[in-house]
Amino acid sequence: MSGAYLFDLPGLTPYREALALQRSLAGAVSQRAIPDTVILLEHEPVVTLGRRADEDAELHLPDGIDVEVVETDRGGKSTYHGPGQLVCYPILDLNRHGRDLKKYVRDLEEAIIRTLARFELDGERIDGLTGVWLTTPAGPDTSLASVGVWDSARARPARQSEVQRRERSAEPGSARREPSALGGGGPRKIASIGVHASRWVTTHGYALNVDLDPAPFTQWITACGLEDAQFTTIARELGSPLSVDDARPAAAEAIAEVFGLELEALPADEGAGFWPQPVHDRLAAR
Repeated sequence: MSGAYLFDLPGLTPYREALALQRSLAGAVSQRAIPDTVILLEHEPVVTLGRRADEDAELHLPDGIDVEVVETDRGGKSTYHGPGQLVCYPILDLNRHGRDLKKYVRDLEEAIIRTLARFELDGERIDGLTGVWLTTPAGPDTSLASVGVWDSARARPARQSEVQRRERSAEPGSARREPSALGGGGPRKIASIGVHASRWVTTHGYALNVDLDPAPFTQWITACGLEDAQFTTIARELGSPLSVDDARPAAAEAIAEVFGLELEALPADEGAGFWPQPVHDRLAAR
């Protein structure tokens, strides 16, 4: 076990503030000024585009939707973040954990799978697709909601056919499966992964759908480049509400187990001793 910080941000954090925080922490981790650091947070609504995103093909915001769109340096394609989704940004020095990005992504998947197991859900990997999926039968309330039925007359009709596109992994050279192998209504994506590493220090991470309307994944964007994919949440699968705060302890415990970390929680509202960041000013103003 190695010592690490846990930066558990309350409330909703604007995406650009979180990105600035990640970069400053990554600089400190790369210089060995601080140990590995794990950030847990919820974002304000935002669409982010990875390095392989095709904006023309993947972005189709309905009229009247006012949401920020941010280009990023992470791997992968487009995704949506918003309230009800737990986002985990591990700032890890892979010189301590193995200089292997493919293994790192698989380890993130393992951390998500262990988090879901604490809620008695069986998260799975699908060969060739990055992220975590559920393939066991869904509850009675998930059949339409999981593919995204937006409640605005201006939104596009929900699409419910089988996965038409393949999602490429966040790292190069990964194997891919033909979309027909996924079946017409089984796999439901519950967590997405997109990472970046510079000098073997990681930024970005994973987003786990806890309790939110998944419609933006299909009605606003073609999330992860997956045409007509199904998306779900922990709450929908359990058939009962669940807050992001309920999921935070399980996520922290799981990532600590997988990466061999002994997490020390930092007081996020005091800036945790780091140089000033916009997020610190916002928290101090509360």
